[in-house]
Amino acid sequence: MINPKSKIELLAPAKDKQTAISAINAGADAVYIGYLKFGARKAAGNSLADIKEIVDYANIYRANVYVTLNTIYKDEEMPEVIKTINDLYEIGVSALIVQDMGILNFDLPPIKIFASTQCHNNTLEKIKFLEKVGFNRVILPREFSFEQIKNISENTNIEIETFIHGALCVSYSGQCYLSCAIGGRSANRGECAQPCRKKYSLEDADGKIIVKDKYLLSLKDFNLSENIKDLISSGVTSFKIEGRLKDEEYVRNVVSYYRQKIDEVLKELNFEKSSQGKSYPDFEPNLYKSFNRGFTNFFADGKRKNICTLNYSKSLGEYIGKVTNTGKNFITVDGKKLNNGDGICFFDENNELCGVQVQKVQDKKVFVQSTKSIKNGVKIYRNSDLEFNKKLMSKDIARKISLSAEFEASGKSVCFSLQDEENNHVSEVFHSDFELAENKEKALSNIQNNLSKTGNTEFEINNINIHGEKVYFVPVKILNEIRRNAIEKIRLERAKNYHTEKRTTEIKPSEYPEKILDYKANIYNSYSKDFYEKCGAKVTEPAAEAQKSLSGKTLMTSKHCIKYTLGICKKYFPNSKKYKEPLRLIDEKNKKYILYFDCKNCEMHVKNP
Repeated sequence: MINPKSKIELLAPAKDKQTAISAINAGADAVYIGYLKFGARKAAGNSLADIKEIVDYANIYRANVYVTLNTIYKDEEMPEVIKTINDLYEIGVSALIVQDMGILNFDLPPIKIFASTQCHNNTLEKIKFLEKVGFNRVILPREFSFEQIKNISENTNIEIETFIHGALCVSYSGQCYLSCAIGGRSANRGECAQPCRKKYSLEDADGKIIVKDKYLLSLKDFNLSENIKDLISSGVTSFKIEGRLKDEEYVRNVVSYYRQKIDEVLKELNFEKSSQGKSYPDFEPNLYKSFNRGFTNFFADGKRKNICTLNYSKSLGEYIGKVTNTGKNFITVDGKKLNNGDGICFFDENNELCGVQVQKVQDKKVFVQSTKSIKNGVKIYRNSDLEFNKKLMSKDIARKISLSAEFEASGKSVCFSLQDEENNHVSEVFHSDFELAENKEKALSNIQNNLSKTGNTEFEINNINIHGEKVYFVPVKILNEIRRNAIEKIRLERAKNYHTEKRTTEIKPSEYPEKILDYKANIYNSYSKDFYEKCGAKVTEPAAEAQKSLSGKTLMTSKHCIKYTLGICKKYFPNSKKYKEPLRLIDEKNKKYILYFDCKNCEMHVKNP
């Protein structure tokens, strides 16, 4: 059931301080960012000092800052982890996103804790456990449908966060060990090598090649921009954009787009966003102009569909049109206009994605370095829009907090008052002798115009309520002074009265819904093992990262089904050709992995031989 009192959060990724600030300016209600260590994106670490600057900036707009400590830890790392948690609490971080339950064995500060999607939060029972243990929020798997989300919402009181946009992991989050098995780079330690974006071949049990050198595990990108209302109705209060390795341009564009989409729905439903201030981008956001592999809503509507990008794993971009003519070094395209410096791509005769840069556009001719693989009728996509990116990054996006204002004058003084939406109130009084205005309309206009000028501050004043029947002439110099002083006062008042919300939930063991835990529980340290045992579970083996060999282990469990993608699933394609199983996946180094298909649950398992 929808609770109109719930405030809705747009949560943006940030790889660094500049990207975080840009995301907030673009309208993010919160940002999530990595510390120097212990985050699931090792290449996106930030110092304590930089995170403090982000927190201070976010506080202006009442935006939240969440720090990702969502890897699994070694025993010897735990003292540093706990110190880091205390340090992050002291600088005002709003919450921590964590996976490793080992931290719950320590006396933590009252900072909110969110259960990362890496925790594999795939059942109602597991989420109830997390709520009882003391977590404030759970981040749901991308694989969940609206109905599954609704079931969680109706049977728990925990905050619900879900992804709405960005790259998709082919495996259930936290349950992928392919990268670890191939080269020792663990996804649960922030070092995923993304083997799912590589080419594979597929053979049957007799060694017959079914398909050769295709991106059999690479998925389209997630996009739920048309499903905001469905998600709110299901009980989601935090909408998360994936992308802590993405550039500032990507974040600025995507956040701006979702800000507009979410605001439309909030207005319709009479809901509020969780932060303050309105963003004013001077460009038209467009998801297709940022990195994307094509889009899918995955399984949000409960329906199976083609979600795989068999012929490519990089950005496809936006569709431009078809080639109508080719010359020695130029093409003509029937579609959207291209510009000098654009990056374009197309599928060649082997169905491989190829890319070239536009050197020059003259009339209808698009000059490129080579047209060798470009044929008439080929579809052209633009994966780098130079003009759009220039406009996107030409200047910072302004974000303004609305203030209501009152002005009153007498012959001896003028008073200018400001109030924000939190009811913080300040007044600035200037004492002097003032004469009645000879031209009332001009004097009133002068007061309105000059007191409304907020410049590069974080505030905007759209209307000033001017009291009194008598209108006095107030020099511009005085109006400017009282405006500047009042704005500084309201800024200081807001800072004084704002405090980061603390965790009030008690951290305590609770009965775990599973009694036996193997390597898939990702238990990497003695503290985590001890906590699960306090919760009544028996740990039979440590995390995959702690094992000498993963031979015979399931390396991946996925809702993506290769048989469905290739049209050879008998359930959906009863007349399709039958191949002898088990099917085997073959990587570029000729290593083979065994595929098992759980058709009852519509899941695919990739197993190490």
